[in-house]
Order: sequence, then C-alpha cells, then structure tokens
Amino acid sequence: MANVVVVGAQWGDEGKGKIVDWLSERADVIARFQGGHNAGHTLVIDGQVYKLHALPSGVVRPGKLSVIGNGVVLDPWHLVEEIATLRAQGVEISPETLMIAENTPLILPFHGELDRAREAATSVARIGTTGRGIGPAYEDKVGRRSVRVADLADRATLEARVDRALVHHDALRRGLGLEPVDRAALLARLDEVAPKILPFAGPVWRVLNEKRRAGKRILFEGAQGALLDIDFGTYPFVTSSNVIAGQAATGTGIGPGAIDFVLGIVKAYTTRVGEGPFPTELHDADGERLGTRGHEFGTTTGRKRRCGWFDAVLVRQTCVTSGVNGIALTKLDVLDGFEELKICVGYELDGEVIDHLPTATEQQARVRPIYETMEGWSASTEGARSWADLPGAAVKYVRRIEELIQCPVALLSTSPEREDTILVTDPFAD
Repeated sequence: MANVVVVGAQWGDEGKGKIVDWLSERADVIARFQGGHNAGHTLVIDGQVYKLHALPSGVVRPGKLSVIGNGVVLDPWHLVEEIATLRAQGVEISPETLMIAENTPLILPFHGELDRAREAATSVARIGTTGRGIGPAYEDKVGRRSVRVADLADRATLEARVDRALVHHDALRRGLGLEPVDRAALLARLDEVAPKILPFAGPVWRVLNEKRRAGKRILFEGAQGALLDIDFGTYPFVTSSNVIAGQAATGTGIGPGAIDFVLGIVKAYTTRVGEGPFPTELHDADGERLGTRGHEFGTTTGRKRRCGWFDAVLVRQTCVTSGVNGIALTKLDVLDGFEELKICVGYELDGEVIDHLPTATEQQARVRPIYETMEGWSASTEGARSWADLPGAAVKYVRRIEELIQCPVALLSTSPEREDTILVTDPFAD
C-alpha cells in the first residue's frame, strides 16, 4: 500500500493541517517526523475548530494511530495540556491512539528561557523564533546532552542526563545574566510529568515497520515549510530541523524506500512569519487584502504574516529538494475578486536574470522578482469541489502554476472545511 509524506513547500502556514486531516481518512497511521510545538495546524471539521501544535493532525480522527517520531522535539508539559484541551472537545486520546517514540528529545523549561534570552540580547538581526525552546533543544540533541522520553522511566539515568545538560546550560546562562537552573525543581517537575507521558512511549520504528508489512497506509506529516529547512531554507532565518521530505525517514526510523508519494502543500500566494528574505512581499493594499482575506495570523504565535504574490521560483526549488510528486494548492479562494494577479517567474540579481534563490544571504536580500501578470476572477471559488465549479480564469491560474513549478496539482483546497477539496490524483493510489 502507498505511504505518503506531506511537506510544506513554502515558509509554512500553507494549510497542511487540513490536507493531512483530509488524507488521514485514507490512512491507518499518521506520523509527525520533525519540529516541535512551534508548529501550528488549524482544523475546521463540521464547524468545530481544533488547534494542534505537537500532536499529529490525524489525532482528531477515530480509529487511527497517531505517532510522534524521534525527529520531533517534545515539550511534555505542553503535550499534556494539548491532550487535555482536545479531550475537552470530545477527542479520544489514549495509548491505543497515540504513540511517542522512546528516543524523542524533550524540550525542558531552560530551553525556552535560553531561546528568549538570546533573541532579546542579540545585537544583530534577530532570527524571529517563537521563543519556545525548539532551537536549543535541537542543539542539545546534536550535542548529545538531551533528556529523552525513555530517560523518564529511570531516575538514575534521568539525573545523569540532567546533570550533563546543566553543565552546558548554566555556563550559557551566566553569560546571559540568568540564574543557574534549579536542579531539584526541574527533577521534581519531570517526576510529576513522567507518568503522564510514559504510557504513550514505544518503539515507533518497530511499530511502523510492522504496520507497513501488514499493508497499512502511513501518512508522514511535516511541520513548518521547506524554505525554513536548516540546510535548504533561507538560512539563518530558518527552523532548527530538516523540514524536507527526506526527514520523514530518519525522523521516524523507517527506510526511505517506504516512501511512495511526496505531497507538497502550496498556498496560492505566499506568506512568511518572522524575519528573513521574501522576494515577492507586498507592502501595499494588495498585501493587506491578502492578509485580511486569508486570516493570516500564526496559529502558534498570533503574529501577523507577511504576504506577497505567488513565487514559482521558490516552489519549483522546494519541489526538487523534497522530491515532490504532486502539490496540494490551498487558499485559492483568497484570490477571489482580484482584477489582476501576479506570479514571480524569475529573479533579477545585479542585472542578471536567475532561475533560483541564491544560497548567500546577502544575495537573497538583493534579488528582485520578475512578474508575469494574469487576469483575475470575480466569481467565488470558495467551497468548490470540482473543476467545473471554478471560474475559467482560476483554472488558467492553477494550470500556469503547474507549468512554472514543473509539478502537477494533486489536490485543490477551496476553503478551510474538510470536504471543500478537489481531488485530481489520490496520493494513496497504488
């Protein structure tokens, strides 16, 4: 049976939550493979709004196994709160419906404190992090000083892990003018949360392998977007993990041969939250209109998103780095009523036309978009569920995007509602 990876192909906020939820009806297992609770997915199902940060989007569907993979960094206290919130909304969450990889690194309180202190103290350009400790937690992972989920089950191991981390963090904290971490209070908090987390812990790599061998369909869910990838994003204004599709394998412990289809989620225009280059950003009435109509505020941070025209150069680039087989184009309805639309088809850099975003930060800041103008449409696309429901100009816009990014549209989303989706190619088809 086909296994599908879903990745954001822009700077995040492309509507992955709805698409993953829609696809999860066809899946047996839904697995998060990177990021932390800096991610934000909003699902609208029969008028009920669910806001997810750490949990996979499939958790709202009964009868599915949701998985948090080892590529994620996990704030255990946030997870407990998020589970409680969803249970209060009537969602059943138990060890039968949710599994956390035993080797998942934890985000501890001092990670968030360090994150925020660094942003406040920097004298150069800020990265624009969410301040939730994601970056410092990944630093500890590669520095081999993480506390991991399995460590919560053994007090001696837990203390050794905490002590190793504090040697590093207390030195950093002194340099930033922060008090040393209260070791006893931290251990007490970990002791308190451990019994709430450990029932969900298990060998995710083995369970996914068993599910695959049994012919079950696995949906791998990424967070953020490929342009925030630590290697291929607009560095240093990126997240702290690999976001592209290849991370689905290492972030869950399943081999790359298990991936059959990569679906890139792409918004019909472009947005980003935080600092960093944005070639097609609009600072005019059109930009304000996109933000207002698209309700462009971050699910996690509440920050207003920067808005701009569709950038085909960037999406074509991310389709290559993630091996995207097809895209899900979202928020087409936000463009309803524009008399004219623009698509970025190339860049000008120091008088030269180029067809990709340069790696060098200073060059990224200097590129200027080359636009192609298309006719807009006045009729509504909201709620459309077939090509026949779309205005002719909207169909032309979608087809032109396909040509420019050299990748076909597999799904088309026309509202936040689950069923307002046009299926062109089923990613799960064998």
